[in-house]
Amino acid sequence: MLIRVALDITLSAPAPTPLILALCPHPEEMHRISANALTAFPEIPLQWYVDSFGNRRGRLVMPAGELRLTWEGLATDSGRPDDVNPEAEQHPVEDLPDDVLQFLQPSRYCESDLLIQEAWDRFGHLPTGWGRVQAICDYAHANLTFDYKDASHFRTAHSSIQEGKAVCRDYAHLVIAFARALNIPARYVSGYLGDIEWPDQGPGDFCAWTEVFLGGRWYTFDARYNVPRIGRIVMVRGRDAGDVPMITSFGATTLDSFQVWCDEVKLRAAAA
Repeated sequence: MLIRVALDITLSAPAPTPLILALCPHPEEMHRISANALTAFPEIPLQWYVDSFGNRRGRLVMPAGELRLTWEGLATDSGRPDDVNPEAEQHPVEDLPDDVLQFLQPSRYCESDLLIQEAWDRFGHLPTGWGRVQAICDYAHANLTFDYKDASHFRTAHSSIQEGKAVCRDYAHLVIAFARALNIPARYVSGYLGDIEWPDQGPGDFCAWTEVFLGGRWYTFDARYNVPRIGRIVMVRGRDAGDVPMITSFGATTLDSFQVWCDEVKLRAAAA
């Protein structure tokens, strides 16, 4: 399967403003993506670096006025849905790899320390491993209502339970917080996910989901949809959304336009 992924974002600022971007596919994805570099109009220097989570980030100073960012790529994909392994086991904390331990700690949007009692009351009686994580996803899927109009960058895992409202990142944060409260490493992921073999959801957007460490590897869980999906392309990973905002602005900026595409390309059309 071939998937076209692209973005076209326009910002404006009243004065020169430093930005940090998290808009590129993760380095682990680049072996399957053919793409040009991210382009800025007007042309300004971009400095690239890899952050502490292994994400490729860009730095620039946007001039006063308007800045347009564009990128397009063609990704190959197996066409298989997310892996499912009901036999995947939870590791005792003492057996976890060192680099996984940070994903057991509370973070800005995932206050696992505030949810420990609720997590054990709701899920502690269930067998450990895959089934327990799936039960967390089932709970988040059933108890949060998705609505773009209710998006809030102030909402956390704890407050999402109280509000009952969510966008994709809120589902991810709640799953992460409950998992960590149960000593299961979990991390936040943002990337592309199109409507491949799924009802049309309207204009494209980036998507967020959860990765959980079970059975010696990371598995994808997505409580918003709560079924395996096809065609995910990872951009960034972190403890929560606070680690990997798409655009970090060190000054006043306005988002003027935002377009994202993630669509299957039929092989015949691609060959032509």
